[in-house]
Amino acid sequence: MEYLTIPSSDLVVSRLALGLMRIANKSVEEVEKLINVSIEQGINLFDHADIYGGGKSETLFGEVLKRNPSLRNKMIIQSKCGIRKGFYDFSFDHIVNSAIESIKRLGIDSLDILLLHRPDTLMEPDEVNKAFSYLYNQGLVRTFGISNMNSMQIELLKKYVEYPLLFNQLQFSLIHAGMVDVGINVNMTNNRAIDFDGNMLEYARINDITIQAWSILQASWEEGTFLNHPKYQKLNEKLAQYANQYQVEKSAIALAWILSHPAKLIAISGTTSPKHLVDLAKGVSIKLARPEWYDLYLSGNRLLP
Repeated sequence: MEYLTIPSSDLVVSRLALGLMRIANKSVEEVEKLINVSIEQGINLFDHADIYGGGKSETLFGEVLKRNPSLRNKMIIQSKCGIRKGFYDFSFDHIVNSAIESIKRLGIDSLDILLLHRPDTLMEPDEVNKAFSYLYNQGLVRTFGISNMNSMQIELLKKYVEYPLLFNQLQFSLIHAGMVDVGINVNMTNNRAIDFDGNMLEYARINDITIQAWSILQASWEEGTFLNHPKYQKLNEKLAQYANQYQVEKSAIALAWILSHPAKLIAISGTTSPKHLVDLAKGVSIKLARPEWYDLYLSGNRLLP
């Protein structure tokens, strides 16, 4: 496993993280096995949200920790808040209460990382700062970040929030690569030149924000994974070519593509299969050469200007 030392913190985080959104319908024993395999692979970052499984995902994870209390020392646990039924909420009360309830469900003393899940256009940034200050001073949250935010939303928060925003969790994969597209198609008039996030890839590097990539194997909610999907035949042919070359599964090559970018992203896997996680983790150690990286990028129905 490869690890990143996160600026402005004492966090040393694995470049592959386990996302727990889909564990709510699993047994405690199944979740326990998944977590143990994750630890064996060197994964130490575990990603939750208050809404995952209506809180059940955190509760199940907490049951595993209750059975295996020594695991806590091997983990960096993060959760997210801000999504409510029909609206987003960055109010002081919601941020604080959500974090406290997540901590209770997880059965831990504090969160290592708290992220704001989706932008709340009605947010008062100074209220976010008060919530962060309360949670930090009470020893309930160690560090903070955001999720799915563009550069100007982050700039607005930074004007008021006294704590470093260490992470931004964003969708990113071989199919969903708008952060790369916009940089390659500068000053062009095609659709890939459209900036959807405020040049987030470059902004994050300038501001020491570590991007956490989610849905790393997903084409879309409707299509599911792009692996072996007939719509993405050319991409899958290239993945198969490099999988054979490096003697790994195609998922590992898709992961290697993300982690080979010099922005040094973290990738979040949402799998609930221990085998798939082991197969995927082999991609962490693969450093794609520049021609290989671009070859895979272009196989996603893209052209260089």
